[in-house]
Amino acid sequence: MEERDLVPPEIPGGGIYRGWPIAAVTFVALGAVLGTAQFAFGAFILPLEEEFGWTRTQINVSLSLGILTGLVGPIAGRSMDRFGARWVMAVGLCVVSIGFLLRASMNELWQFYLFSAVIAAGTAGVTNLPAGRLVTLWFAKTRGRMMGFVTAGNNFGAMVSVPLVAALIAASGWRTGFAYIGAGMALIMVLAIVVVRDRPGDVEKELGKRWTPSGATIESARATQEGLTTRQATRLYTFWLIMTGMALQQFARTAVATQLIPHLEQDGFSTGAAATAVSGVAFFAMSSKIIFGRLSESITALYSYVIIIAFQIVGLLVIIFAGNQPVVWIGLMTFGLGMGGVGALGPLAVVETFGLRNLGSIMGLMSFAVIVPTVAGPVLAGQVFDRSGRYDDAFLVTCAFLTVSMACFFMAGYLKPRVPAPGSI
Repeated sequence: MEERDLVPPEIPGGGIYRGWPIAAVTFVALGAVLGTAQFAFGAFILPLEEEFGWTRTQINVSLSLGILTGLVGPIAGRSMDRFGARWVMAVGLCVVSIGFLLRASMNELWQFYLFSAVIAAGTAGVTNLPAGRLVTLWFAKTRGRMMGFVTAGNNFGAMVSVPLVAALIAASGWRTGFAYIGAGMALIMVLAIVVVRDRPGDVEKELGKRWTPSGATIESARATQEGLTTRQATRLYTFWLIMTGMALQQFARTAVATQLIPHLEQDGFSTGAAATAVSGVAFFAMSSKIIFGRLSESITALYSYVIIIAFQIVGLLVIIFAGNQPVVWIGLMTFGLGMGGVGALGPLAVVETFGLRNLGSIMGLMSFAVIVPTVAGPVLAGQVFDRSGRYDDAFLVTCAFLTVSMACFFMAGYLKPRVPAPGSI
């Protein structure tokens, strides 16, 4: 191929590079789904306990139904590789919207579980799967920093949704809170259908427009077809190490992050202060994605994973053993800096190790392992609380899981095969 074939054509006045609005919609979708379904979940715990008399364990079982995200993951991933991220995102957002709207009318525990399962099933098509494909396709050479910015939507959504949902519940009740969340998801679904495109040919048409990112070429767009097959990937030790590491670090989300509001309230924080603290965690988590997404371009995503998990462990130990609120705040900031980078580094680690060609299918298979912490994490936290009246032991067990996770990513980085990734040519 001659050099001129690799240079983007000049299209003066041709409009803004489409990758930027696509990144913006992905940012909003991630923030809306994960911010409300996970981070803001704690704001609904006490209202549901008061109205229905459900125990903490019964309520937390609904989080364990996130198992469906892992079960649907391979289907969503394979569908994305075949049909593209646009429709996978749209269908996922539609299903999540329906789940929240149904929650607003529930009266029985089994209904809560059923509608939570619907939300979990839809989440598979909205989170890291489309983000990994869209960012790598539209921002091949700068995918680390852009993945950080886009997946920061998770934590921006949490930072905004936690106080917003808490205020909405206080003013109008938990049913109104669920209804408004469902309506918001429907609006974002329409945006995804209108804006998102993700074929290599779509990128080639945009090259040379205003704000085209550095390194965007016809060759980098076509390089999205490169990478290992799913069968080749699963024959490597790195696949199993990464999958195990991803699964174990999820306990920080399922057994810790979802329980932070009631844990802090028990340690003397007011409801408002606890919600503010969790928003602070989200802010530092958002910063983490940007920092470590950029760092991954220098030291790889796998070694960046080792660093962020170390931050999680240190922060969590401080939260457990701190003797006063100012020290707890330090622990929360450290924990947030560690936990946030996960969303950015997951897709990056898969792309840099196996290529983009079958990203959806490979990440979908890895999502099976996340079933374990999704089921066990909330139940572990609920059981420990119901028996001891505190979450400390559940948090300590999570620290042990994180230590093993850190070792898995270190070994995966050491054994990583050499696979050319988009933008590296």
